[in-house]
Amino acid sequence: MKRLCILTAFFVAAVLFPAQAARIKDIATIEGVSGMQVIGYGLVTGLNQNGDSPRSTFTVQSVTSMLKRFGITVPQYNLRTRNVAAVMVTSTIPTFMKKGTKFDVQVSSLGDAKSLQGGILLMTPLSSGEGTVYGIAQGGLTVGGYDFEASGSRVGKNFVASARVPNGGIVDKDIPGTVVQNGQIRILLRDPDFTTATRIAAAINRIGALNNGAQVVDAATVQVQLPDPNQAMQIIAQIEVLQVTSDPTARVVINERTGTIVIGAAVELLPAVVSHGGLEIQVQTTTTAPQQAPFTIAAPRPVQNSTLSAQERENPAVVLNGASTVQDMASALNALNVTPRDLIAIFQALKEAGALQAELIIQ
Repeated sequence: MKRLCILTAFFVAAVLFPAQAARIKDIATIEGVSGMQVIGYGLVTGLNQNGDSPRSTFTVQSVTSMLKRFGITVPQYNLRTRNVAAVMVTSTIPTFMKKGTKFDVQVSSLGDAKSLQGGILLMTPLSSGEGTVYGIAQGGLTVGGYDFEASGSRVGKNFVASARVPNGGIVDKDIPGTVVQNGQIRILLRDPDFTTATRIAAAINRIGALNNGAQVVDAATVQVQLPDPNQAMQIIAQIEVLQVTSDPTARVVINERTGTIVIGAAVELLPAVVSHGGLEIQVQTTTTAPQQAPFTIAAPRPVQNSTLSAQERENPAVVLNGASTVQDMASALNALNVTPRDLIAIFQALKEAGALQAELIIQ
């Protein structure tokens, strides 16, 4: 029996408590401390015949060039690289990290390697977008999964073409960072909002030593004038722990690939009438094996017969009297008695009808 159009999914309602205060460091960051993104091209060895095939010509060329550095010349046409894989190495080094500090790096396959399990990343320079080398990466790979294949059978979990090297990177050059400019610091909101920015500025101005030096520049920026730039680190420490109540935007996020629906706490639903019907299609296949005829060698081929049936499910119209909280909305939607996939279509229709007081985001 095969059942079509009946899809399973998850309906996730973000049942949150009333807005609570959060530290400024949890909802914003200081301009100039975003870190340094670095990238590098390297080789992973020791892959036990799971590396790149000869079709990945860049891997063969990289191995040949590496061996030349050690005084070994090997013709490219006679080189097998199944134990080697070309990879890209990426990481974000936090600002103010000093030379010699270790950090984690991510490794991802660039060619057609089957798996990076058990591999060793060879020394790889990591540079910024402008080409300056800020770190060196090397070490054993950690793969968060497995993939085994034998005799036509395969079992796997997660992805094995990417891996991580814990503490595999070493900072080769101090990571620069400029926090104070012209005697000012700028606080950047992770989720820009005028109301939240105004509340942050008001909370900062309660620090008497700042003399009301905080002002809102835009929805994402709060500028603070420092009375003494030499005390910038102490003032930032005081600002980061201030409690502020953020004002999140009302949103409904829908992931159509997984059938997941997430409703924010600020979402409201106006009164509406919803009627939704579903279609269920069933395909039943029967296999018949004819009996072999006398004095014949070839066995008869099985014959498959399929039966198709369709049934439409009709749901009565349900009146949604409006909901001001997520709990009320969950109760109203549960009254529809539909699957999460159907709820996605209903949310889209409610938005078009103007009954959904929220931003609808479809991923």
